[in-house]
Amino acid sequence: MKLPQGLPLASPKLVCKLHKSLYGLRQVSRQWNAKLTYALNFGFVQSTTNYSLFVKHTTSSFTTLLVYVNDIIMIGNHLGMIIDIKAYLHTQFHIKDLGDLKYFLGFKVAWSKRGLILNQRKYCLDIISKFGLTRCKPLSSLATPSVKLVDNEGELIPDPTKFRRLIGKLLYLTDTHPDESLDT
Repeated sequence: MKLPQGLPLASPKLVCKLHKSLYGLRQVSRQWNAKLTYALNFGFVQSTTNYSLFVKHTTSSFTTLLVYVNDIIMIGNHLGMIIDIKAYLHTQFHIKDLGDLKYFLGFKVAWSKRGLILNQRKYCLDIISKFGLTRCKPLSSLATPSVKLVDNEGELIPDPTKFRRLIGKLLYLTDTHPDESLDT
């Protein structure tokens, strides 16, 4: 960090002490989690297996918060409690209420009388479109079982970044949609 021009220094070896984390630094996510955890310290318990999950259970209500970066999904069985928590979070962080959940991490969320319906159709179509695969023909399996792969044959991909992105998206899809990973 460069010190502002004209700042007198007692010694050239002095450094600045950071009192508040700045957006974009590595420790920001830890600071945000610590601040949110402290703010939710009025009955919410942070999960020990998933630090993004906060649960508050009372005799009359059950409320869950799921945090992803700076997005929070809140689910509960008592509307008054949810409204109170939103108001409290707004006083702490100036949040914006986006209403009912519609799309989150590749899942389209639809509401019905029987519950929630999660669908990844849009996520799949976005992958197909983004990687220029809209004119491809569907196959049950791209791999032929009799083919032996060898590491020193064939041409290398000139820029493997696009391929790695595609593989990452497909891995996320198979992790979140297990029936896509089954051989049918």
